[in-house]
Amino acid sequence: MSRKPDSSTVQNTETTHSTTSDKPSSQPSRSMRRRSFLKGLGVAGAAASASALLGVKAESQTSSGTISQGDAAVLRFLAAAEIIESDLWLQYQEFLGVQDNEVAAIASKQIPGYPAVATGGNAAFITQILKLDGDMSQYIHDNTEDELSHETFINAYLVSKGFDPVSLDGFRNLASSKATGANNVGRLTNLMELTVDTSWWTRYRSRTGNPDLGDKFRQAVPSLAVNKHPAIPRTNADVDDANFLTAIAFTAGFHFGFIEQGGSSLYPSLAQRVTNVEVLRILLSIGPVETSHFQTWHDKAGNATPLNAVDPVTGVKVSFTDLTQPSGGEDLQANLIMPEPTAFLSRNFPACSIIRPTNTTNVAMGAVKGLKQDGLFIGQSPDFFSFIEELATLADAAQRGF
Repeated sequence: MSRKPDSSTVQNTETTHSTTSDKPSSQPSRSMRRRSFLKGLGVAGAAASASALLGVKAESQTSSGTISQGDAAVLRFLAAAEIIESDLWLQYQEFLGVQDNEVAAIASKQIPGYPAVATGGNAAFITQILKLDGDMSQYIHDNTEDELSHETFINAYLVSKGFDPVSLDGFRNLASSKATGANNVGRLTNLMELTVDTSWWTRYRSRTGNPDLGDKFRQAVPSLAVNKHPAIPRTNADVDDANFLTAIAFTAGFHFGFIEQGGSSLYPSLAQRVTNVEVLRILLSIGPVETSHFQTWHDKAGNATPLNAVDPVTGVKVSFTDLTQPSGGEDLQANLIMPEPTAFLSRNFPACSIIRPTNTTNVAMGAVKGLKQDGLFIGQSPDFFSFIEELATLADAAQRGF
């Protein structure tokens, strides 16, 4: 049976596991969601105009059949997640990435009002991030380009199957940094008040623990997991304080790993909920790229050198230790960037080197919760949270076969 609903249908199906009906349930926010999407796209005819905007050829609209509403819900949440990733990575790119116009030109075609030329970066900040690795600028550039390609592809695929793409343009209201190197455009994410969970570091070194089995893990950088820390300079006053700017760069380095370990888990977790083999192929093809990003940042974060700094604005202290010579043993050792074998599925099985977590229960909402706790959305509107949480709820409700 053909399933090509409009966006209001997609966003209001499978709200519970108990129904297999194609008929959507009524939601008070449905019309607002539709208006938000249309406003963000800037057109009145969503599906047709989106096809042209995303470069989807007309003959591809039905070339591979249809997908279920549950599969579309998973893809819509992943599209939103990739848009959020693109937004934060663009901020890092503006300051730190290779300044060759390539990324800016791509972003200008996807984000209304985004400049098509590079900012020129911030030389002082680049000097500090290069302490983690001499190739950081190229890696940041390429990571940003990857995320932009992911969001564009997933949205184009949704359109090819008759579903509306996801737009968050109506929520680009957060302030940019005022430091040299930042574009003065509206943002979805806030990189200036982060509380960075660095337990991913010890989780991937543990030989016995797995979050899917209820285990908890200590922080690699305890001071980042409390209070609020900037991962980009807020103003040029931050740039002028060399010691604090180094702390900002090291904070960014650990935040890179936090973001990409989330994607490493999100794709295999949600892949367990999709039905269509082609959709499964999409998730299995994009997910390993997120893992490639994660291992890169995992490696570079460990090059942070011992440092103590105080935020001159808030008075918050941050401390980094030498993880190449850790006093805490293998759980902190910098060069152990391959996932250590650990418990998987059951402690009755032999240890296995795996991505963790991969439990699919409430994984989308868990991702939203993790980003909120990170401080990434400080300053966002209630409508933003309502929209993102609705996408997450629908993705988590998707079931194989429906």
